[in-house]
Amino acid sequence: VQLVESGGGLVQPGGSLRLSCAASGFTFSRYAMSWYRQAPGKERELVAGVTSAGDITNYADSVKGRFTISRDNAKNTVYLQMNSLKPEDTAVYYCNVQIPLGWGRRAYWGQGTQVTVSS
Repeated sequence: VQLVESGGGLVQPGGSLRLSCAASGFTFSRYAMSWYRQAPGKERELVAGVTSAGDITNYADSVKGRFTISRDNAKNTVYLQMNSLKPEDTAVYYCNVQIPLGWGRRAYWGQGTQVTVSS
């Protein structure tokens, strides 16, 4: 399993970024995908998730109405469109998939992409 994030960078408050996560090594269309983030000194938190078919999404309260998660199963890619960015959105953003393994699940992570919101 390999997850490769891209699209991070430095953006001013109120700006937008679109993150991408290219997946390989598993049957992408079978699994829900998620985006997490981790700010300095804080625990990693769930930002958004999308079902395998892309028909149901969920968001952290802090990003509802500003972020949109989507996926393209033909391209094995999940996206996170981030609008109206705030300084508190500054974090490393990670792509995640959880795949059944035995009686449980194994979580896979990408290397992360840095998002910095600052003027």
